[in-house]
Amino acid sequence: MVTIEQRQRHATRRPDPDVDLPVIAPSQTLVTVTEQVSSIPLYRAAPGLWWVMFGVGLTLLSIFAVAVTYLLSKGVGIWGINIPNAWGFAITNFVWWIGIGHAGTLISAFLLLLNQSWRNAINRLAEAMTIFAVMCAGLFPLLHLGRSWIFYWILPYPNTMTVQPNFRSPLVWDVFAVSTYFTVSLLFWYLGMIPDLATLRDQSRNRFSYAFYGILSMGWRGASRHWKFHQKASLLLAGLATPLVLSVHTVVSFDFTVAILPGWHSTIFPPYFVAGAIFSGFAMVLVLAIPIRSVYGLHNVLTERHLNNCAKLTLATGWIVAYTYAIEPFTAWYSGNQFEMFVVHNRATGPYAWAYWSVLFCNVAVPQLLWSRKVRLNPKALFTVSIFILIGMWLERYMIIISSLHRDYVPSSWANFIATIWDNATLYGSMGLFITLFALFVRFFPVIPIYEVKELLPYSHPERGAAR
Repeated sequence: MVTIEQRQRHATRRPDPDVDLPVIAPSQTLVTVTEQVSSIPLYRAAPGLWWVMFGVGLTLLSIFAVAVTYLLSKGVGIWGINIPNAWGFAITNFVWWIGIGHAGTLISAFLLLLNQSWRNAINRLAEAMTIFAVMCAGLFPLLHLGRSWIFYWILPYPNTMTVQPNFRSPLVWDVFAVSTYFTVSLLFWYLGMIPDLATLRDQSRNRFSYAFYGILSMGWRGASRHWKFHQKASLLLAGLATPLVLSVHTVVSFDFTVAILPGWHSTIFPPYFVAGAIFSGFAMVLVLAIPIRSVYGLHNVLTERHLNNCAKLTLATGWIVAYTYAIEPFTAWYSGNQFEMFVVHNRATGPYAWAYWSVLFCNVAVPQLLWSRKVRLNPKALFTVSIFILIGMWLERYMIIISSLHRDYVPSSWANFIATIWDNATLYGSMGLFITLFALFVRFFPVIPIYEVKELLPYSHPERGAAR
C-alpha cells in the first residue's frame, strides 16, 4: 500500500526521469484499469494466439501423460541413463525448472521489500510462473525414483517399520527445499490475488463466475481492516520468501557439490546456481510477458520500462554466470588437480563439446546484445534473446551433469549418454504442462495485479507519456 507519507514525499521531490517513469497512461482512471484487466477473464473472448498456445500445451501434455504411464509400467530403463550416467535428462530438467521459478520469488518478495514500484505490473505473472515451474520440477525427482508410487518413504512420517529417511541424502534435502519453496510461493501468490478476485466477483455478470470468484476471494470487502491485515501478511510472507531465493537453489547445488567427483566438487556451485537460476527466470518472465502484452493490448500497463528493467537484471545476472564460467577452468588449473583439468579439457574438446560451446554462445555472447537500449526496448529482439538464454541454461545443466558423469576415475566404466525418445517426451511434455497451466491462469485469473497498478496512478507523469 502507498502511505500518505510516501505520497507527500513524492509530491515535494523533483522527478527523476530514470526512476519515475510512468507505469500506465495518466489519462486512465481507476475504473478504466479495473475494466481493462478484469475484462480478460470475464468478458473478452480468448484470442486466437491463446487457443494456439493452449492447443500446443494440451498436445505436449498428452505426450507427457503417455511417457509417464509407459515409464511407470516399464521402469527408468526406457530412458538413456546408464552407468555412470545415472541422472540424465531427469535431473537436468529438475534443476532447469527450479531455476526458472526463482525470478518470480525475486520480483514478488525481494523487490517488494526494497520498495521497487516497477515490479507491480509483472509480479502476478512472475508468481504464477514460479508456481507452475516448481510443479514441473517436482515431478522429475519422483519419476527418477523408479518406483514413484512409494515416494512417501522420503518423508519422515511415523511408521511401524521405524524406517526413516537418510537426512544426509541430497534427495531428502530437495524434498524439503522444494516443498517449502512451493508452499510459501503458493501462499504469497494467492494472498496477493485476493483483492483482485473480489474485484472479478463484483464485476461478474453471471452466477457461476460470481460464485467461483466469490469463494476464492474469501469474503473480501475492501475494508480498512482487511487491507491492514493483507499488507502485514504480504510483508511477512515476503520476508519468508526472500531467503528462499538464495537457499533453495543452494540446496539444489549441494546435490552436486557433496559428490567427490571432478567437475562437481566445488564451492562455487551455490552462487553459480543461484545466479543462473535468476538469469533463466528473468528470461522466462520476458518470454511470457511480451506475448501477453501484445495479444491483450497491455502496453500501457506492461510498459517499456518493465522490459528495460528486466533486461538490465538479465544482463547483470548473465555477467555473474559468465564470471563463473571463467573461474571454473582457473580454479581447476590453480588446484593442480589433474582430474579437474581433464574435466575442463573434456568439456571443451570431448564428445559433448557442442554443448559447452553452445552454452557460451547462448549465455555469454547473445546476452551482450542487451547493452543496447534499442534491443532492450524492442520486444521482438528481447523475446529472441530470452529464448536463446533459456536454451543455453538447459544446455548448461546438461553439460554439468553429463560431461562430469560420463568420464569418471575408472576408464573401464566410461560411457556416453544418448537420449531416447522417452527422454525427449518427458522434457517437452513438462513444457506442455507448464504452457497448459499458464494458459488457464491467463484465461481465468487477473494476470495483472489491479490494486497494485492503481496505487501507482498518482505517481504517473503526463508530460512523459505512456510510451516510456
